[in-house]
Amino acid sequence: MKSVFFVVAVVLASFSGHVANGQSSISQPDLAALEASEDTLGLLAYAFINDSLEENRFGAVRAFIPTLVKALKRPNSFHYPFEQLHAVSIQYPADSTFRIFTWQLYVDENTYRYYGAIQMNTPDLQLFPLVDRSFTLTEDLEQATLTADQWYGSVYYNLYEVEKGQEKYYLLFGFDGFEFFRKRKIVDVLTFPNGKPQFGAPVFLAEDAQGSVGSKKRLVLEYSAAASVRCNYDPALDLLIFDHLTKAGGEYGEGEVQIPDGTYEGYRLQQGRWIYEEKVFHEVLDEAPRPSPILDDRTRNILGKGGGKN
Repeated sequence: MKSVFFVVAVVLASFSGHVANGQSSISQPDLAALEASEDTLGLLAYAFINDSLEENRFGAVRAFIPTLVKALKRPNSFHYPFEQLHAVSIQYPADSTFRIFTWQLYVDENTYRYYGAIQMNTPDLQLFPLVDRSFTLTEDLEQATLTADQWYGSVYYNLYEVEKGQEKYYLLFGFDGFEFFRKRKIVDVLTFPNGKPQFGAPVFLAEDAQGSVGSKKRLVLEYSAAASVRCNYDPALDLLIFDHLTKAGGEYGEGEVQIPDGTYEGYRLQQGRWIYEEKVFHEVLDEAPRPSPILDDRTRNILGKGGGKN
């Protein structure tokens, strides 16, 4: 179960105070009901994260979903922050037009399931459930366009809003427990064509060895579970930065894996697209610069609650 605790410990929710004013729009009876629901949800979340029996974890997550939906049906529930719901990441974009809930269920040492929902900022509930199909996807993950019912599941620890002309899209930074020996970090792209969520858009551009420019719809970093890999937007550098990974012989039966080599690569935003930069720094660093760590001391953890460090 240590992998589950790792997710709860490392995922960041950037929650700025945009719900502070809105909570006053919730009536006192609805506020009391939401607080009671939050208590119940907290107990269920504790069970699906911590219970040692698989059937109990599944039972808790099955009970959690309708309880959350019932709570969100309360008028103006968007403005209720669920600050005590420590096992669930709640991410808001800068424009506060929606928020996205994600959480992880540990099945066994090689299997994780992810759950999520997007709640739009409307007085009455407009909710898009996210159905994890990562275990059935066979196409190239970095080129796939996915809908809410074929979501590549992960726990989102950051969300970055991008304006491109009159349109917007959102980068979603996620952690996937994946397998015992291998973990993944994902940078997905969320858009809302026709008002419905869609994942994946060709916004990451890179030039190949022949000079041709190709695009990716999301980034997928797969690495050894023994490694610590950075992947986030860094506002101080104005850069999407991540560890450069190199192949290495694994230990203890894990086979060939990828590990950081001490250098960093990234993508820089130009006219709404992200342009690849092969080398961010011109020296090998023992540790990535961390002006904005996934978990920092700004009083919020990755799941949107109490503080910590990445």
